[in-house]
Amino acid sequence: MTGATGSFDEIDAVLLDGYQNGFPVVERPFEAIARETSYTADVLFERLQSHVDSGLVRRIGPVLDPSAIGASTLAALQVHEEAFAEVAEVVNEFPEVTHNYRRDNEWNMWFVITASASGRLDEVLTDIESRTGYDPLSLPRQRQYCLDLQFPVVADRTERATKMKSTGSGKTASTGSGKAGSERTPSMRSNADRQLTTHEREVLERIQDGFAISETPYRTVASELDVDVTTVLSTIRRLLGDGFLKRVGIVINHHAAGFTSNCMLAWRVPPERIDEVGERASNQPYVTKCYRRADRSDRDWSYSLFTMLHGREESAVSKWIDELATDIVQYPCVKLETVERLKQTGTQYSDLLDP
Repeated sequence: MTGATGSFDEIDAVLLDGYQNGFPVVERPFEAIARETSYTADVLFERLQSHVDSGLVRRIGPVLDPSAIGASTLAALQVHEEAFAEVAEVVNEFPEVTHNYRRDNEWNMWFVITASASGRLDEVLTDIESRTGYDPLSLPRQRQYCLDLQFPVVADRTERATKMKSTGSGKTASTGSGKAGSERTPSMRSNADRQLTTHEREVLERIQDGFAISETPYRTVASELDVDVTTVLSTIRRLLGDGFLKRVGIVINHHAAGFTSNCMLAWRVPPERIDEVGERASNQPYVTKCYRRADRSDRDWSYSLFTMLHGREESAVSKWIDELATDIVQYPCVKLETVERLKQTGTQYSDLLDP
């Protein structure tokens, strides 16, 4: 079996494609996976360790929901060419900036800000303006139609996504079996006003960078927090169930997995049609993200539906863009193609214990 980064076998298919979501939240997760497969826990762990060492696997752990835990926004700047490098350096200094890209548009710098509170988010935007002289265009997310950043290493993305969206197959995080379709959003939480407890903040702060690469990763967390492992397990399950975590799983380096072609598209859709169109776009197997964001016509930006596409081949991504524009969305759009990746890190909260 051959994938984008070399030759893979059935063990890789089971592990890398099967547990990007639904990594078992039990004391011995590899034994739980072994019971669901025909491979031993030792074989599974050794294979995962090899992919961590090669850089194909970034980490094992949770994917946090910034909007549930704190606040986040997508922001853009119109930067003069002669100042671009200096401005990028300033923006990248902020730990709250997790992603920053140069894109082919007059709004040529696009970055994501996550913070533990809306007040801190506003401070970052203000500081960026005062230090660079450029006023950020802030486009907070208003609705999530889909978010699927699980990149198949062995399988074909469109085949996998088509199957998942049509059958709802996959796994839940607590048991390793069940549904692994769309990731939860704050709007889907029945207890959206619930605040994190001090213990939950302690756990989140410890696990946000991922678990130790160990056959008993949750024991390591428990030892560092000086609590029982069952307390850690129940806390993580609760954070998943309440939507503070999107998933727990194997996080793939999608560039190493061959997903080097991508494009962000912003569409100008009438407000009365945007939910209908957003749902339709999100059902396409090649769409990895689909959001409704704030309409900033006051800043001469009226494109409020955003879609993200990832693929292994540029020709395939171009074909999908044409299909979306011609058959699916059918409204004016701008292509925000990546010119340069300026920064990419995981979501970090350095002040969870002092919100």
